[in-house]
Amino acid sequence: MIDFESLIFNIDIDRRFIPHPGSLLVAEPFLRERYFHHSVICLVDYEERGSAMGIVLNNRTSYTLQEILPSVTAEKPIPVYCGGPMSCDRLYFMHTLGDLIPDSREIVPGLYIGGDFDTVLSIVNDGYPVEGHLRFFLGYSGWDAEQLDGELLKSVWAVTDIPSVSSMLSGEEDAYWHSVVRSMGEKYRGWLYHPRNPHSN
Repeated sequence: MIDFESLIFNIDIDRRFIPHPGSLLVAEPFLRERYFHHSVICLVDYEERGSAMGIVLNNRTSYTLQEILPSVTAEKPIPVYCGGPMSCDRLYFMHTLGDLIPDSREIVPGLYIGGDFDTVLSIVNDGYPVEGHLRFFLGYSGWDAEQLDGELLKSVWAVTDIPSVSSMLSGEEDAYWHSVVRSMGEKYRGWLYHPRNPHSN
């Protein structure tokens, strides 16, 4: 059977990129799953034919950090993002602050996950800029052994490297996905112009 949507909108996944911690999974444009439509996921853990863990970077929730944590006293509302469908009652955070937050884990040079939360709380409450430097997530995205490898074979995701650490924690929603797709080059240009419902054209 010919997949006309893929032919028309250039759904041609480049398989040269091998996933690794710190690489991005970019949802193909026709993926309609609730948590992953136009999502960009940063892989935190990955082993070939093993399990994997990642955080959706661009899916904003309706919550603010102040609503979730009464100990946050910063005046400016701090958005919280949905990292994925697993452990949605648990808060995660990624940042570019490095050694300023003890016990952080470096995913790729300049991008970190986790660390001492009391330090994070002090940074937030003292009014330091958050956008572009620190982002909070409810939940994460996880795959059982070989599950992600199977999805990659089915072209559910394109794999790419982080275009710029400084841009990873800025922007959101569809605009974020479009920005990452543009950074992936001419091969993916067709992804940018597909209609939200191709069957309605």
